Amino acid sequence: MADNNVSEIMIRVNYSETDRMGVAYHGRYPVWFDMARTEHLRRTGVAYRELEDGGLLLTVSELQVRYRRGAEYDDLVRVRCWVREVATRRVTFGYVVEHAGRGDILATGMTSLIAVNRDFGVVHLPADLKDALCAIPDPVRI
Repeated sequence: MADNNVSEIMIRVNYSETDRMGVAYHGRYPVWFDMARTEHLRRTGVAYRELEDGGLLLTVSELQVRYRRGAEYDDLVRVRCWVREVATRRVTFGYVVEHAGRGDILATGMTSLIAVNRDFGVVHLPADLKDALCAIPDPVRI
């Protein structure tokens, strides 16, 4: 995908991520989402570490995963991430996990993150962060 508003990472499924059937454990997908989201923020000029150092935390308030096919041990998977919505205090990301060789969709998902301060009080997203995050229509059906 050639869209600058969609970032991607590549992950090779390692043995420790699989169950006895050799399929990636379902709990790994949210971890992959987190990795893709962190990289997406970095590519848009927002280092999550700098946000936290400045006192802004983005905490997951909602997670949705739709599993379609299993990733297997040693598969190379592509995880794409984009911003679905930016609100006053919340940002929502979309994800698609694909088999890198075949291109078939393995899973889709979304996360909503709420902005909080160090005392976990809900706060507004800073204007510069909102400006850096460009929401786009979903490139795949979630």
